[in-house]
Amino acid sequence: VQLQASGGGLVQAGGSLRLSCAASGRTFSNYIVGWFRQAPGKEREFVSAIDKSGGRTVYADSVKGRFTIHRDNAKNSVYLQMNSLKFEDTAVYYCAAGTTRYVVVSRYEYDYWGQGTQVTVSS
Repeated sequence: VQLQASGGGLVQAGGSLRLSCAASGRTFSNYIVGWFRQAPGKEREFVSAIDKSGGRTVYADSVKGRFTIHRDNAKNSVYLQMNSLKFEDTAVYYCAAGTTRYVVVSRYEYDYWGQGTQVTVSS
């Protein structure tokens, strides 16, 4: 499956962005999807993930209550709504797909990665 992330940009602290991850190539509903982010000089970290049907979601503590993930399998897409953005949310955001049965938070469990989209939050 091929993934393309989009929707990043520059936003002021407290603002919102919606990231999109568009998939092609395989039956999208066969994959769990996760969002990860990587800030300069830091390791890539888990942000959120959603199971194949969209019925189960998981969030990192740092974004819980501010970010919402959902998917539309008919459109082969997953979305990450990011509200109340903080300076520390600045990073390149990646979407990834995996074939595990359940939602997982480890990046090593994801087999396919998109190219990343830059999110910059100004303080």
